Amino acid sequence: MTQPFRFGLQVRGPIDEMSWADTARFAEQQGYSSLLIPDHFHDQWGPLTALTAAAMVTTELKVGALVFGNDYRHPVVLAKEIATLDHIAQGRVEFGIGAGWMRTDYDQAGMTYDRPGVRIERMLESLQIIKRCWAEGSFDFDGEHYSIAGYDGHPMPYTPGGPPVIIGGGGPRMLGVAAEHADIIGITANLRAGEVGTDAIDDSMPDAYDAKLARVREVAGARADDLEISSLAMNASITDDRDGALSFFSDIFSAPKEVVAQSPALIVGSVGQIVETLQERRERWGFNYVVVQQNGGQGLEQFNEVIAALAGT
Repeated sequence: MTQPFRFGLQVRGPIDEMSWADTARFAEQQGYSSLLIPDHFHDQWGPLTALTAAAMVTTELKVGALVFGNDYRHPVVLAKEIATLDHIAQGRVEFGIGAGWMRTDYDQAGMTYDRPGVRIERMLESLQIIKRCWAEGSFDFDGEHYSIAGYDGHPMPYTPGGPPVIIGGGGPRMLGVAAEHADIIGITANLRAGEVGTDAIDDSMPDAYDAKLARVREVAGARADDLEISSLAMNASITDDRDGALSFFSDIFSAPKEVVAQSPALIVGSVGQIVETLQERRERWGFNYVVVQQNGGQGLEQFNEVIAALAGT
């Protein structure tokens, strides 16, 4: 089943020359479905406080992190914060969680950067605990990474059972986890290297996405049609010189223009060209939830025209 288009705006903080409140209102007025913020230790605002403030000055806009790094907060703490945010937003929360990938976060904060498998297993335990916190009654949990004794989570989320879960993934293991546990799957490059380098660029090509979506469909099975599939554009540029822009990215990606043009990591062209491109990508990969970065392109003040043409269709 084809899911209708919707759009998210990811920012690290206020848009230039706007307050944070005005940034949230701008996203809602432009027709974005969600305002999202990353969760890293570099140049960005703190997600929980920022998302709370954004929810308080909007009425329809969904808010969330893309995504919370599991190792940065104990699951009992995160469950309480998200449930509280869900009440403030009156159900307009999307709960993104990941295993943590950016090596500099760990190095600069003095945290151990465990191998990917350990981080993923720890995240899976955390997700179990969080969901149990959002259910009635006290519970115990005895895992390899967390132990919970007689805890009764409060408050319960505004959304029965908790907000929809976003899990992103680029490698086979994480994509399988997302297909099994998420409501919204963010398809990304494989970030096993701990940085956005040549490996991630190579893994952003169209044939890599074919394999990723095949993995998701294989694991998701009968629930595949109910999932939302999301793409994050690292660069979204509205321009009448699409050929020139693609030539620039062709050099960066070391790939032919016609291949780069199909990469979901990029959205490049006029409004009409972008509308056609996104429709083609939904047909090929199922991408209905398209997230763009405010600081990742040019001409985004016109992106509301793309949203107006596609949202809800």
